[in-house]
Amino acid sequence: MIEDNLVKTTLRQRIMPAGLRVSPAFAAAFGVLLVTVIALFTAPYIGMADNGDFFRNIYSNGLYFNLPDYDSKYFGYFVKHFGIYQYYNENGATLDSSQSLFIKLSMGLNKLVFSSTVFDIRFQAAIYTVLYVAAIYLLIEAVTCKMSRKQGMIIAVIAILVFGDTGYTAYFNSFYSESVVMIMMIFVFASWLLLYRKRYNDYALLGLFVLSSIILTTSKQQNAPVGMIIAVLGISLVWIRRDRLFRSLTLVSMALLMLAGIATYLNISKEFVNINQYHAMTRGVLKESSNPETTLKSFGIDEQYAILKGSIYYEQYGTVDVNSPMLEKDFYSRYGFGSILKYYATNPDQLGSILNVAARSAFSIKPAAMGNYEESEGKAFRAQSHFFTAYSLLKQKLAPKTFGFILLWMALVIGLYMPSCVKAVKARNMRAFQRMVLILASMGVGLSGIFVSIIGAGDADISKHEFLFTLCFDLVTFMLAADVIGRRVSAGRHPAARKAGQYPEVQKGVSA
Repeated sequence: MIEDNLVKTTLRQRIMPAGLRVSPAFAAAFGVLLVTVIALFTAPYIGMADNGDFFRNIYSNGLYFNLPDYDSKYFGYFVKHFGIYQYYNENGATLDSSQSLFIKLSMGLNKLVFSSTVFDIRFQAAIYTVLYVAAIYLLIEAVTCKMSRKQGMIIAVIAILVFGDTGYTAYFNSFYSESVVMIMMIFVFASWLLLYRKRYNDYALLGLFVLSSIILTTSKQQNAPVGMIIAVLGISLVWIRRDRLFRSLTLVSMALLMLAGIATYLNISKEFVNINQYHAMTRGVLKESSNPETTLKSFGIDEQYAILKGSIYYEQYGTVDVNSPMLEKDFYSRYGFGSILKYYATNPDQLGSILNVAARSAFSIKPAAMGNYEESEGKAFRAQSHFFTAYSLLKQKLAPKTFGFILLWMALVIGLYMPSCVKAVKARNMRAFQRMVLILASMGVGLSGIFVSIIGAGDADISKHEFLFTLCFDLVTFMLAADVIGRRVSAGRHPAARKAGQYPEVQKGVSA
């Protein structure tokens, strides 16, 4: 018996050298990678159908729709092949977005190994997948730092269920900017949390934090407030170290991030201003108004425009020409973001009503309007995949659909973390204070997604517009669950002592 055990031990040591153990971060990253590869890169391929937005990103980047019947696939079917312009491309940029960097990179890879005339969107999905897996690794490393191996592995399993959900990863096989938003937001969250944990090099983490924040802010025009929110709260990072170089770099970085937010807002094209402004009134203010004529009078708009209540900009046979000079003079020029915000502030009942409309879609990861399969799979028009979607389906079904629940969730999370925040303030420990700052920043970024959506575009395409909220909700809730499992919600920054069975601590950060 003793000899048998000795042989087994020796064999195990040969297969797995002493000290080499799979960390929770590696397990979670590998699990998400495995699920994503199966979903996106093996038949039947899962992606997302075009809702009419793809043209904004592909034409200016040298791609075009090369299927003669492409229009018939809108909303219904995922398309994975697109044409690559061979000669002169007369299309200018419809909008400026950091997403173009990833489209250009995937096109270069496509031309290198596949074709110079046909673009396969799975090359883009491959790049996103690599970045996503790296972000997940850092996130799990941050939340499981100094936990026992058992606790870490439980969290890793939860991470696979949440972040491996194809409601999230199906975006990789599309030209929606949500892919960039998701990856960069996780990098921002993970790098900030790692700075709080004092894990790895502070300068490297600051660089990752700033770069990810800028790409996130400039990925879509709706995210302009994101850079401003992160820049304001990120100022607190200045005091986590005493050396002048780090403080100077942090100040400059926050200034750049603030400028990125302002530039993104100022760079919104007139076309999209009109589209969103139209929906903000017809699908927002008027839609929730019991007396649209009186509402229009408060904006100085002719009461006859009440007929536009509930209409959308893209209607083929609309009541009015949405691009007419008459509408520009008598309708669009009479209101804007500020006046609508003021209207909601002076009409709290209507604000509460539109916020509840937003809350009903705030927990939907994947919009129900777009299909996930190629037409060749023989699925019904707009058919959606249910492969590895347990979390997104459960979340959408169980989450209360009221804005009151969102406020209650915020109060609960802040309340649970408040004791540790108070300890950090009393100890004047700005690094330990960063966990609360991160929570507030994430909530602020998530709420900006809701308020910008309803004030800027009403309930038009709201489930996709609120993607940033549902992602921030998941990140904060996931961190809370991890801290509950690790029993450190109200504790100090790190456990006082390491217990037997914990995986080794690696401190690579430069001391403060």
